Amino acid sequence: MQHYLDHAATTPLRPEAREAWLRANEVIGNASSTHGAGQDARRLLEESRERIAAVLDCDPIEVVLTSGGTESINLALQGLWAERSAGADAVVLPDAEHHATMDTVASLVSAGAVLRRVRVSQTAAIDAADFASALPGAALATALVANNEAGTVNDSAALAGSAAAAAVPLHLDAVAALGHVPLSFRALRGDAAAGTGLVALSIAGHKVGAPVGVGALVVSRSARLRGLLHGGAQQRGLRAGTQDVAGAAALAAAVELAETERESEAIRLAVLRDRLIDGIRSRVPSAVLLGDPLDRLPGNAHLLFPGAVGESLLFLLDMNGVAASTGSACQAGVAEPSHVVMAMGRSEEDARSVLRFTLGRTSTDADVDAVLSAIAEVYARASGSGPGARS
Repeated sequence: MQHYLDHAATTPLRPEAREAWLRANEVIGNASSTHGAGQDARRLLEESRERIAAVLDCDPIEVVLTSGGTESINLALQGLWAERSAGADAVVLPDAEHHATMDTVASLVSAGAVLRRVRVSQTAAIDAADFASALPGAALATALVANNEAGTVNDSAALAGSAAAAAVPLHLDAVAALGHVPLSFRALRGDAAAGTGLVALSIAGHKVGAPVGVGALVVSRSARLRGLLHGGAQQRGLRAGTQDVAGAAALAAAVELAETERESEAIRLAVLRDRLIDGIRSRVPSAVLLGDPLDRLPGNAHLLFPGAVGESLLFLLDMNGVAASTGSACQAGVAEPSHVVMAMGRSEEDARSVLRFTLGRTSTDADVDAVLSAIAEVYARASGSGPGARS
């Protein structure tokens, strides 16, 4: 039996999202066509956009449908950079962001951007004071709502307030936070008329049970942002191309359900998570919980196993029917130390010795039990101190 504890990478498709996708595919027509079939598709598309907007607390016109988090992040950062104010050349980037953000910013630096780094704490929290001090005169800023590896939840309201006060456009990456913490674009938005403060927020559908390949970027009406794809005026010209009606319907179903369940699931998952953490630490006393012990995503358990290589731990757990990860799935297959762990002040050796267990709506006590029954022997073997370990 497979025990899946990698929901932060992707969570199982919701039956309701699957059904919404299948039903929408029975609607014939291009949503940009003016005939009746096209308008039927358009109606379903816009109804889905309205439902997504209601969950994210924004205007429907502000929801730009994308292929997922990576595209949303690229559209936000590259689009804001292309429309930056004259003389503004700095990009404010905290040290522990997702690789989709880091790599996009690296491309902007190669195009002439000046990087302003912001440190994070030992728990991977963005230092709000350092973030604010880096903002004046910047072209744009970006930050995670919640860290995708360590699970630490940042003070998004403080970050957005600082950006608004400095008159700097801000993008928030809410991919890891969606379905786990309350999100209100309207509440976080800064000076809407000036187009500064929070102007863009990215999400990915497969994190909440929608199909892989659907997501959205909320873009403020007043944001000065240039689209990456050209060839049509769809979605305010920010993403040209035939719109995915079925994907929008599935995304709407998934985000609605995730929001409906959010509070009760947060309580349930936190109980499972804490039992997992306590059980691991009782069986492996040297294991260290990383990230904020309180302000963290309810299903996230990010642990350091000193002296054991994370990839070895993963392999041995997989042999015991447990699926976990060493960090972002976007770096899967690449044996490199976690930049998040090193940003927290840990060594490169430590950054190669971490595991991320993430729980979701299908997680049960049996999944936790599977980890706890295997972890002591797995750690002993991976650290070279148990039977069967390599000499």
